[in-house]
Amino acid sequence: MNQTAKTILSIIAIIIVVVGLGLILRHAGHRSETAVSNDSATSTLTANSGSSASTAMTASSATATTTMDQHYTQATLKTNFGDITIAFDPSIAPNTVANFIKLASSGFYDSTKFHRVIAGFMIQGGDPLSKDDSQEARWGTGGPGYQFNDEITADSHNVPGAVAMANSGPNTNGSQFFINVANNAFLDGHYSVFAHVTSGYDVAEKISTVKTDSSDRPVSPVILESVTLK
Repeated sequence: MNQTAKTILSIIAIIIVVVGLGLILRHAGHRSETAVSNDSATSTLTANSGSSASTAMTASSATATTTMDQHYTQATLKTNFGDITIAFDPSIAPNTVANFIKLASSGFYDSTKFHRVIAGFMIQGGDPLSKDDSQEARWGTGGPGYQFNDEITADSHNVPGAVAMANSGPNTNGSQFFINVANNAFLDGHYSVFAHVTSGYDVAEKISTVKTDSSDRPVSPVILESVTLK
């Protein structure tokens, strides 16, 4: 083999080695990008978990704030049909109870109306828009300006006298609530039950039977005049 042939073979060998190294490095680089993508996905999940934790901490702070001066266990809903007293169930819905106490403490519910009542089913109120008769077309759509997550457990039963949050889907609680006036077990698993009626259940039943229009709205106003925490 002459010198020229040896030179050509050496060049070919070098090219093969370079190409081979390039393929190896390219494959290694691809695996690294995949690992980075997986790390990014993990970071996203961690961030979401962190956000949830932050929400939970905020709710816990709200609970602490509302119970710092007094541990409220009941509320009396004074209506133009009579009083309804409810006892809170913080063991199954602590954040929901804290939210109701916070809103009631600020007078949020005063002068709102039970804007939707259905005999043999429930009475619904808590919409701040119902304070304004000029907003009647929007009654049932109002809230406090925020939403919070459901608190539903195996003990969240929509039995007669149970008080639960109204919603427009999962985790959309705000201020609206309803009082069951029948055994509405088909609602279980969908609404956060946070209290139950201890006295004045007959008032709730009476409200449920008032004359209503085609939208289940009382023809004569049913007013929640005030909420007294105890």
